[in-house]
Order: sequence, then C-alpha cells, then structure tokens
Amino acid sequence: MTIGVGYIAGLVSGALWGAIAMIVFGVTLTLASGAAATPAVTAGAIAGLLSAAVLMYRPPEGRTSGVAIASAAAMLVGLVLVSFAQPFGLPLSQLPAWQGIALIAVVGCVWAANRLCLQDARSGRLTRYDFEVIVVRVLKGLGFIIFTIIVALPFYVMVMTSIKSQQFLIANPLDFSVDLSQGIGPLFDSYVRLFEEFRFGRYLLISAYVSVSTVVLTLLFAIPGAYAVARLRFPARTVLSRSILLIYMVPAIVLVIPLYSVFSQLQLRDTLLGLMIVYPATTIPVALYMLQGYFRGLPAELEEAGLMDGCTRLGVILRITLPLSLPAVASVALYVFMIAWNEFLFAFMFLDNPDIFTLSRGVVSLDSSEVPRQFLMAGSVVATVPVLIIFLWFERFLVQGLTAGSVKG
Repeated sequence: MTIGVGYIAGLVSGALWGAIAMIVFGVTLTLASGAAATPAVTAGAIAGLLSAAVLMYRPPEGRTSGVAIASAAAMLVGLVLVSFAQPFGLPLSQLPAWQGIALIAVVGCVWAANRLCLQDARSGRLTRYDFEVIVVRVLKGLGFIIFTIIVALPFYVMVMTSIKSQQFLIANPLDFSVDLSQGIGPLFDSYVRLFEEFRFGRYLLISAYVSVSTVVLTLLFAIPGAYAVARLRFPARTVLSRSILLIYMVPAIVLVIPLYSVFSQLQLRDTLLGLMIVYPATTIPVALYMLQGYFRGLPAELEEAGLMDGCTRLGVILRITLPLSLPAVASVALYVFMIAWNEFLFAFMFLDNPDIFTLSRGVVSLDSSEVPRQFLMAGSVVATVPVLIIFLWFERFLVQGLTAGSVKG
C-alpha cells in the first residue's frame, strides 16, 4: 500500500466526521436526556481517523463487508479507549441506555460518512478530479448536516417546550428532555387547553378557508394570464412578461401603510375579505411567472390541433393545456397555499377581532406575559405541522413543477 495524498485526504475526512458526529450527538444526548454531556471531540476525531485508516488500507475493489466491519470496530474501540470510557464526559453507569444509543449513532454515522466519501478513493496519488470529488462529498455532507440542524433543532425545542408544565419550565427552562413519569396524558395538556380555551380550532378553519380561497383566486387569474403571455401575441407582451415580478421589489412593510389607510376608508380592514384581496395580489405574480415558463414548454402543435378541431381558446386551455400542466399547477397551488397559511404581516396589521384571527395571528396573541410559554410553543406546532404534512405529501409535484419549463422540448 502506498501512503499518498489519497490516504491523507481519507484520514482528514475521517477525523472531521468523527469530531462532527461527537458534537452533534453529544448535544442531542443533552437535549434528549437532560444530562450535561461534554462530548470528547478530540477522541471522536482520532476514532474517526482510525476508522478511515482501516478503510483506506485496502484498495477500493478490496473494501469488502469485513473491512467495513473492521472500520466500524476500530472507530468504537478507539473512541472508548481515547476518551477513557467516557465519550460524552459521563460515567457509563449514568444513563447507560442513552449513552449506548448515542455511541452507536456516532459510530454508525461516521462509518457511513467514510463509506460514502471514500468509497472509491485510492490511497496513493490522486488526480485533481478525484481529490475534488472527495472534497465535494465532504462539503455536501456538511451542508446536509448544517441544514438539518438549522431546521430540526428549533422544531425540537418548540415541541419539547410545548409539552412541559409551567412549573417545570420555571424550574429549568433549558431542560428539553421528555418526562414520562406522569404518563402520556399530561404531556398534551397544553394542546387540549389550546383548543378549549384559546379557540385554535376556529383559527385553523379560518386559515384553511383563507388559504384555499387564495389558491383558487390565484389560479383563476394566473392560468389565463400565464397562457396569454406564453401563447398570444399582443402589444407590450415582452415587457409584461419581464415585469411580472416587479411587485417583489417593493418590501411588504412599505405596502402595509397605504393599504391600511385605503382599507380603513373602504371598511375592509378587520375583515377576511380584505385579506383575500391582498393575498392573491401578492401571489398572482409568482404564479404567473412559474406557469408561463411551463406553458411555453408545451408543444404548441397540440393546441393548434385542438383549434382546428373546433375548440375555442378556452376549450383548448381546459381540455389540453391544463391536463398537461397538472404538475406545474399543483406546485403553484402548494406554493401559494404555504404563503397564505404562513403570512403574518398583513394579518397582524389588518385583523383586530379575535373572532376572525388567522392561525399566525392567533399564535401572536399567545405571546403575552399572562400566557404560559408552553401555549405559545404548542400554537406554533399546530401552525407548523399541517403545512409540513401537506408539503411532504405534495413534494413530488412541487419538484416537478419547479423544474418543468426550464428546458424547452
């Protein structure tokens, strides 16, 4: 075996993943168990280096399952020995189950990261392309971890806070562990009271009504508008096509003041009708922009054949264009729904009557010194989970719709 740039790059990659895994799972152990863990980052780096060294010792074609198992074993043994059997700064007799799970997670993740980053890396001299492949894989993994932490950590803190009692939060506001000593029922007490005392069931229905109405109104205007820009010829067509998104150059806070004044004079403030005028006005431009690109990518010959067969232009849109554009229409509908569901600024400025609060406006009403903090977090969870489920369910349409129309033909 020749020790060269490839072997050194593998060792650096392994040490990096070992240190990162110790930090991530050490913090996770603290959040999940409440124990003040101090992960041995240096021990993790050395153990990751040992795991990569075992893996890189063999050429890519010789890295069998036995070598992979030896790599994981080297990681585990090195981590335990170098940290003096305290990889998380805690005696193994303290929280043995939690520490065991965290230790297995560290070894498994470092082993998987080394396998993915170094699966075809050679230990000798590397070409520039091979070296860049390793670097890109490591950076991609780091980006995935950072993004996951940014998204998951606030959500975890929000959920854990929502299931705490007021006494527990006052005693230790930084303890985000799960206390099952009182049973499952008390954990969801804040959610039950949220719907019974703070009318969040009504807020959910109002938000659903406003969001669905915004989607319907947006599509009613955006579909024919995007079709006209994509297919019909009229004066200033190019200028209109390029200026659709100009509304997004104006900050929403700048629009709030004149809209507040106008809506107050028209008696549209503190009404759902006012929101259903403002929301489509902000979502129609992006819907037009997304749909026109897709419509341009559809074969014009199909529509011309429909016109020759006697269809009107509206018939062509309904019978030919829309069925072929379902992925794009679904992605636009999902995107608009998420905007309307999460919108806060206009709802906060225009709505004063608690009977017609949207969900985002209702959550803000819980941000008071008179309301315990767990209710605010429970309201945030209630506002987040429905749109998260809808997004995950329709995510395939969103990806298809966003990429559709980017390439003609």
